[in-house]
Amino acid sequence: MATRAFGDVIRAARTDGRLVVQPRMGFGDPRRMRQGLAAVKDASATTVGTITVDSYTRLAQHTEARAALDAGRALNGYPIVAHDRQTTRRLLQGIATDDFPVQVRHGSAHPQAIVRALGAAGLTATEGGPVSYCLPYGRTPVRTSVVNWVEACALLAALRRPQHEPHLETFGGCLLGQLCPPSLLVATSVLEALFFTQQDIRSISLSYAQQTNEQQDEEAVHALARLAAELLGDTDWHIVIYAYMGRFPRTPHGASLLVADAARLAVRTGAARLIVKTTVEAIRIPTVAENVAALEHAAGAAAQASRQPFPISDTETYREARALVEAVLELDDDVGRALVLALSRGRLDVPYCLHPDNAGRTESRLDTDGWLRWSRTGAMPISPTQPTTRRISSSDLLASLSYVERRYDTSRLGPDPAPTTPIRRTS
Repeated sequence: MATRAFGDVIRAARTDGRLVVQPRMGFGDPRRMRQGLAAVKDASATTVGTITVDSYTRLAQHTEARAALDAGRALNGYPIVAHDRQTTRRLLQGIATDDFPVQVRHGSAHPQAIVRALGAAGLTATEGGPVSYCLPYGRTPVRTSVVNWVEACALLAALRRPQHEPHLETFGGCLLGQLCPPSLLVATSVLEALFFTQQDIRSISLSYAQQTNEQQDEEAVHALARLAAELLGDTDWHIVIYAYMGRFPRTPHGASLLVADAARLAVRTGAARLIVKTTVEAIRIPTVAENVAALEHAAGAAAQASRQPFPISDTETYREARALVEAVLELDDDVGRALVLALSRGRLDVPYCLHPDNAGRTESRLDTDGWLRWSRTGAMPISPTQPTTRRISSSDLLASLSYVERRYDTSRLGPDPAPTTPIRRTS
């Protein structure tokens, strides 16, 4: 089993100027999961492994997951709790090594059993958050999710070993994945990172999901890095970019171009890691070969990009995100309690989110250039940048949701999206 920590591996790659690329991949069958990890490890790219859990496990329905395994039914991820620890250890043997750590990705507001299972299997890296893994995925009260994540953080921190810090990635920069102005994504990512540090987690990644305008995305990632540097002290942290989380292009051309743009965004802004999607995301679950091809394509695009200087200035995204973070932190010294209060008072309010604990008084709109603007801000301590008295219609909403899909599927501009020459793995 690997002795190097997840954060250490990412830091070493970043120091060498290599972008780490990572798939979103999970299979219920341990043999297939092992084959997938082995293929990712052997890809012509700097990679880390992913075990994505199934929907039963995400919802803490572990009996149902076990029943599905016993009946031979296919699952949409790896049921790490239903499988015994020896099964998962055998899966990882010879795969999870010092230059190839494996992260467990899930989506659960009830993560305690998942953290126990990954620790028992010898793993120490996962992701989530009390808000970001609660609002989009069900109706669990945020108050309950906060308690669950306090317990999960304690379980993860207990896996600490000398020179080996457990790693936790906040999903806060994704939330619903689309039509959320970047300032709220940045603020949530920072707030969840602060929540983690308060729970004694010392190695953290802050996420940001690619949105609808490259310039706005650059501004957002720089705002995220600036706030992290200002607020996280000596915590070991890095930024991870997610390829677009909304409706993905349906054509191979469009999907390839979007993934390449995500890779170039990561490199330009100094992010350390990229969560990659494939050319078939809009159609079906990708195969192992399609995941590997996407990773190599992203690595090739990254190799042809370079980091770009960004002036340190109070951009619109930074000002809004800072105001949101401060408005939450002033509610309570305990970040978990502050998050619960902030949502109940509408100081954090996710547009188009139907969770009962979300106030639902905010709206966003797309400019003609794809820039996401606030049209209603409810009780949040920021002002609308594109105020309107007209509520968004269902046709407007559908058009906005498909904006990226249409833009990339019809695009014949920009770099050739055909796979580029990938970089080779180095230890």
